[in-house]
Amino acid sequence: MTHPEQYACLYADAFPAQAWLRLHPALRTKPCVVMEGDRPLEQVCSLNTHARRLGLRQGMTRVEVELFPDVAILTRSQPAEAAMRSMLLACAGVFSPRMEDRSTGTALVLALDITGTEKLFGPPETLARKLLDQVQACGIAACVTLSRNLHAAICLAKGRPRPDSIQIIAPGTEAAALAGLPLTILDLTPDQEDVLALWGIRTLGMLAALPQNELIARLGQDGKRLLQLARGEHPHLFQPQEPVLTLEEHIELDTPVELLDSLLFVLGMMLDLILLRARSQLVALASVTVTLTLERGAEHLLTVRPALPSIDKPLWLKLIHLELEAHPPQAAIVAVALHAEPGATSKEQLGLFSPQAPEASRLDVALARLRALVGEGNAGSPVLEDTHAPEAFRVGPFSTAAAKPASMAIPHTRLIQRMLRPPEAVSVTLHYARPASFWFRRQRYTVEQAYGPWKCDGRWWTSTLWGQEQWDLIARNSSGPMLCCCLVHDLIDNQWQMVALYD
Repeated sequence: MTHPEQYACLYADAFPAQAWLRLHPALRTKPCVVMEGDRPLEQVCSLNTHARRLGLRQGMTRVEVELFPDVAILTRSQPAEAAMRSMLLACAGVFSPRMEDRSTGTALVLALDITGTEKLFGPPETLARKLLDQVQACGIAACVTLSRNLHAAICLAKGRPRPDSIQIIAPGTEAAALAGLPLTILDLTPDQEDVLALWGIRTLGMLAALPQNELIARLGQDGKRLLQLARGEHPHLFQPQEPVLTLEEHIELDTPVELLDSLLFVLGMMLDLILLRARSQLVALASVTVTLTLERGAEHLLTVRPALPSIDKPLWLKLIHLELEAHPPQAAIVAVALHAEPGATSKEQLGLFSPQAPEASRLDVALARLRALVGEGNAGSPVLEDTHAPEAFRVGPFSTAAAKPASMAIPHTRLIQRMLRPPEAVSVTLHYARPASFWFRRQRYTVEQAYGPWKCDGRWWTSTLWGQEQWDLIARNSSGPMLCCCLVHDLIDNQWQMVALYD
C-alpha cells in the first residue's frame, strides 16, 4: 500500500538573532540587532520583534542603529548558529529520518518527508504540533506548514511566517493558498525580477494565471519552473541528509564572571539544551567537558565522568559544582563551552539475594566529595598490581558491579589474619638461620614452631629493588600466652618487622 506524499516545513525567521538570544534570556524583552561585516561597514543581518517595532530594518549600518535608544547591538556568532541548527536537526530527526536543510540567508528552513508516519505520530497535524513543541522547548520561535507538495509548504512558510503556528494546505488548493504571496519568496534572478516587474506581476497568483507556452517562450524553462512553483505543482526529488548528533554549546559572556553561582546559572541553561538534544535521540551523557575561557586568553578545562551515563540535570550540575570547587579557575571567565559524549542508558539486573547497590547519582556525588577532601586519585576501589611486592595496589575507579550471592554453606574454620598498620619493628634471635626468639611489645617470646621462609623479591633491575623472607611463627612468652604471628625479614635493609597477627 502506497501512501500519498506529505511534507512538513519548519521555518524560523531571524535565525541569527534567535540563536544568539536563546542563551541570553535577559535580552529577549529588549530590542536587539545582530550585526555582521567588518567595521565600519557593519550592517544589520537579523533583529528581533522589539527592534522591528522601533523601526529598525535589515541592512542598517551601525551609525543608523545607534540613533535608536536602548538597542542591544550583537555580533553574529556562527558557532551559536551551527549549534542551534544541529539541535533543531536532531529534534526534527525524531519525527522523520528524511530531512533537507534548505536554509537561505538568515532564515532556517527544514523540510521533512513525513509520508507514512501516521501510525507513529498520528495525523500530520498532531506531528506538526509535537514538532513545534520540541522547537519551542529549545527557545526558538518558528512555524510549521504542511502540504502534499514540498515547494508549496516552503513557499507558504516564507510568505506567511507566523511564529508558533501551524498552517495546512489541503490537497488541490495549493494554487489558491499561494496566490496572495509576493514574488520575492521565489528567489528570482535580477533579470527575472525586471521582466516580471515590467509585466506588472507582483504575486504568485498573478504569475500562476499566465499562459504556460507564452511564458516559456519569453523566459525559457525557468519560466515553466516558476509557473509550477506559483501553482504548487513543481516536483521535487527529495535528497535526505543524515543529522549528526553534536552535544556542544558555546556562549560568550557579556561581562566577565567571577562568582561560581553566576557561572552555574549559565551552565544550567546550556545543560538544558544539551539534555534536550540527548533525550530526542534516546541517549544519555557519559561525560561532560567544561572549557572556561579566562581573561587574557587562558583556558581552564575540566571533565566530569560519573559511574553511569545519566540525563539527570541536578546530578550533572552538582558534579560540575564540586569539580569547580576542587579546581577553581584562576581568573575571571569570559566564555563557556560545553562538550558532552553520548552514552547508552543501561539498567543493572540484580539477583534476588544480592545486596542492593547504592544509587548511581548519590554514589557519584559522594565520590566527588571524597575526592575534594582526600585529593584526586585517592578515592576509589583498590586494584592489585601484577607483582608480589607487599602493599602493591593502586586506587582505581569505583564500579557498581553486582555482587555475587553469598553461599549458604558453612565455611571451614580458618585463622583470621589481622594486619598491623604500620608494621612494628621487632628484635629477633636466630638459631641456625631460623628465628628462635624475639621481643615484641616489651615481651620476650620463645618460638615453638616456625614455618618458612617464603622468599620473594622483585625489581632487581632498578634502584627500587626489594627482597624479603616471610615466617609464620607459633611462640609463647614466660607467662604462658601463645602468639601466632607473621614476621618479615627485609633482606635489603636487614630489618625484622611484625606484619600480622593470627586469631
